[in-house]
Amino acid sequence: MTTETFEFQVEARQLLQLMIHSVYSNKDVFLRELVSNASDALDKLRLEKLRDDSLDADVSDLHIELDIDKDARTLTVRDNGIGMSYDEVGRLIGTIANSGTAAFLEELKEAKDAAGAEGLIGRFGVGFYSGFMAADEVTLVTRRAGEGQGTRWTSRGEATYTLERVDDAPQGTSVTLHLKPADPENQLHDYTSEWTIREIVKRYSDFITWPIRMLPEAKDGEGAPEPETLNSMKALWARSRDEVSDDEYHELYKHISHDWREPLETVRLQAEGTFEYQALLFVPSHAPHDLFTRDFKRGVQLYVKRVFIMDDCEELLPPYLRFVKGVVDAQDLSLNVSREILQQDRHIRMMQRRLTKKVLSTVKEIKTKDADRYATFWREFGTALKEGLVTDSENRDAILAVSSFATTHSDDEPTTLAQYVERMKDGQDDIWFITGESRQSIENSPHMEAFRDKGIEVLLLTDAVDEVWVDAVGEYEGKRLRSVTKGEIDLDGEGGEKAGEEREKQAEEYAGLLGWMREQLDEDIKEVRLSTRLTVSAACVVSDAHDLTPALEQMYRAMGQEVPRTKRILELNPGHPLVKGLHEAYGASGDRTELAESAELLHTLAVLAEGGQPKDPARFVRLVADRLERTL
Repeated sequence: MTTETFEFQVEARQLLQLMIHSVYSNKDVFLRELVSNASDALDKLRLEKLRDDSLDADVSDLHIELDIDKDARTLTVRDNGIGMSYDEVGRLIGTIANSGTAAFLEELKEAKDAAGAEGLIGRFGVGFYSGFMAADEVTLVTRRAGEGQGTRWTSRGEATYTLERVDDAPQGTSVTLHLKPADPENQLHDYTSEWTIREIVKRYSDFITWPIRMLPEAKDGEGAPEPETLNSMKALWARSRDEVSDDEYHELYKHISHDWREPLETVRLQAEGTFEYQALLFVPSHAPHDLFTRDFKRGVQLYVKRVFIMDDCEELLPPYLRFVKGVVDAQDLSLNVSREILQQDRHIRMMQRRLTKKVLSTVKEIKTKDADRYATFWREFGTALKEGLVTDSENRDAILAVSSFATTHSDDEPTTLAQYVERMKDGQDDIWFITGESRQSIENSPHMEAFRDKGIEVLLLTDAVDEVWVDAVGEYEGKRLRSVTKGEIDLDGEGGEKAGEEREKQAEEYAGLLGWMREQLDEDIKEVRLSTRLTVSAACVVSDAHDLTPALEQMYRAMGQEVPRTKRILELNPGHPLVKGLHEAYGASGDRTELAESAELLHTLAVLAEGGQPKDPARFVRLVADRLERTL
């Protein structure tokens, strides 16, 4: 057969060099990676055979085989699973067809320690390349189930690899590692040692549901030995809690999530009765880098009576719990179940409700018992969880119970809505909040001045989803959720003496100026009024009580939805010297051209103060420069 030589992608070459030069602190994990790949291949063949009875493939004894050759110093990991075609080998092994590779390499460079670097590996599906840590050369021989011809792939992990078609390849895939010399100082063990291989399999792959077999070394005076099964094959989710150690749970998590850090929490659930299923779910300790991207692959593994069905069953958990990993094993679903059927199946919907409630109750338990672990959870996944406040009204109360928010009450400690309500001042009827891009920017917002002066606590919300959920929730324990930047505000009724007569007098006094400014700024605002929320700044812009905020308008437009531009309200602080000066200038007769420019500047400054942008930056700069020139 003709042998063809190909060059690796640039990124693939970089990745190979990183692998060869000890990205993993523990070299033993290469065997875990290869066994995991072999297990996936067996799962896929079993599923393919269930879907297509005509597939010419032997599924009578699916297994993984480990073969040691001490003389040749090789270790072979062999499976009789789905295998790969010639084109698949070139696409999946010869290159890294994954847009995340560049990001992986960049993050790897930025990783501060070996543990951080090791934690990045599995996220990009590059486990096969880990074999080059232990081998000078890797040979892969594979034949896709149902095809007559196989493929051999060989590389020394340098610039090139070879591909060759072969006729005598068995069904499945074998990966033969031509091992490097043992180097204990660099944690490169002797992988021709049966004891070493047994220990690695027991530690990392005991939960694999397929038998992992190895032919032991023949002893003098005895006949040919029989292959031994190295793993227990008993699914962890089917064993009682007392039979399984935390380490075993953690290894299962690492296997299914490709995150080599330990999970934050393990969640077990066993349902019995008319519909039986078992679930073993994990809450990670770190959010994946792509959690909020459109391409994020979510869902848990679905099994039916221990038979693998799919790797990413999205229907079992809502999108806002997409960070949860795990396994669900149902007893009463069809083995031929499809995604379309899952979307309509009432049992699946029932399982989703139960699993969702279980995860939320587990988070609540963490919050109650372990403040540090809860802080980690909320830092990593709080933004995603808050999406459920918008999309899952059934569990809204449960989500609120485990949600916490930054607040003016403390610089460091977040608060729950329940704690906020407990601290509310006498006569305070509303839960006040402000949204924005950062805590610093919204704490310094002019809208906060009266609240700060009167000591009224305000929630500081800085996630994009906060703009949406506050409207969806509306109230908590009978207390309205109100934005400090929307509608008219009367804080005198919530903490001080009423000053209605004084306000009415000021409104009459300033009526002329307010009406005139409304006409001058007609394109941008719908009202000019005196403010009850400003104590220091001259002006601010606010939204009407039921209008969209600028941030929400921008969000909708980013999603491709056209929304009409909403005019806002300009509020003036009658106690500020600048506003008093405007009032006096308006009262004087004469040309008001310069006064109109001052009104325009005041409005633009108010927009800038809340983080907005001038409508015409060049004109704004020109007007400011003109004013500065006159002061010199």
